[in-house]
Parts: sequence; C-alpha cells; structure tokens
Amino acid sequence: MSVDLTTVKRVAHLARIAVSEEQAEKMTGELNVILGFVQSLDAVNVDGVEPMTSVIPTAMRLREDTVSDGNMAAEIVSNAPISEENFFMVPKVIE
Repeated sequence: MSVDLTTVKRVAHLARIAVSEEQAEKMTGELNVILGFVQSLDAVNVDGVEPMTSVIPTAMRLREDTVSDGNMAAEIVSNAPISEENFFMVPKVIE
C-alpha cells in the first residue's frame, strides 16, 4: 500500500492539521516508509506465539469482583452548592 499526495492532504484535513504543499510532499515519502516497514512485519511467522502484556512474566493482580453501591451518597453531594435528597441540583437551562 502506498500513500499519494491526495491521501496525505485528506488525512491532514480530517486531523485538522494545516499542511503546506511542501510539507505534504515530504509527509508522503515519510508515510510510505512507515507503511513499508509495517508491511514488512507481515513476513514474520507468529504462529503459536501467545499475546503478552509485558516482556517480563508477571502475574496480574486481581481484586474480588463484588457489587457495591458505596453507601456514600451524602458524602458525594456534601461539596455541592445545592443538593436535595442526595441529588445534585442544577439551574434549569432548557425551557
């Protein structure tokens, strides 16, 4: 896959990046080099290789999966300027 000047300009537009004609031409070459490297990774045989989260074998720390509502509603709204029955009160903005 290769990238042309039109594609670079379109991607820059989508990313909201101002790119001059000279910069777009330079980026075309740079993106083609990057895509060429990524394409070369297809040649690597990864059959039987397990995905890993780290290069060092480590055990994931797990916590007990329990449901808790926290029972902290009063503490949560304690700093609110206005609250009522443990709900935040906000000014009405839509009529």
